[in-house]
Amino acid sequence: MKFEHLIEINDPLNPLIDPLSREQLWRGLVLHAESPRLFVPHLDDCTITERHGDSFCRTRRFGALQIDDRVVLTPLREVRYDVHQQGDISASTLSVTIEAQGEHLLFVRFRYDDGHDAATDAANAMYDEFKKSAYQEADIDTIRILRELAAGGRLDASYLN
Repeated sequence: MKFEHLIEINDPLNPLIDPLSREQLWRGLVLHAESPRLFVPHLDDCTITERHGDSFCRTRRFGALQIDDRVVLTPLREVRYDVHQQGDISASTLSVTIEAQGEHLLFVRFRYDDGHDAATDAANAMYDEFKKSAYQEADIDTIRILRELAAGGRLDASYLN
């Protein structure tokens, strides 16, 4: 399954949406990667096991299920999650990219690739539609939480230093 969607962050024509700076948005996406329990209520634990420059490895635990992945940060641009094949879990990738159109328009593109071939995707089409919907709802929730954190000043550089 290959799936992507875009969430608008800033809309200068909508005064009801508090704008986020690219830096606030970036800090929020990094926080989401480093402290996912703030965003995922059913996550039991997340441990960063090693760091290398602009990447780190982590282990997430959901009850008895454990998922190891690598997070690669391209500052102010992209957070990429690479899950290697482990047990019944196939290799997959999630790319979260900040996109700008003009000076004031910011978007976040979420791009999923579960690593399956076209035949597997066809066989799993109905199940994949449920996954797409769940991913999109989780991503919308992530942005909602980032907005709440920003409104409270928690994504300001002075708060994090």
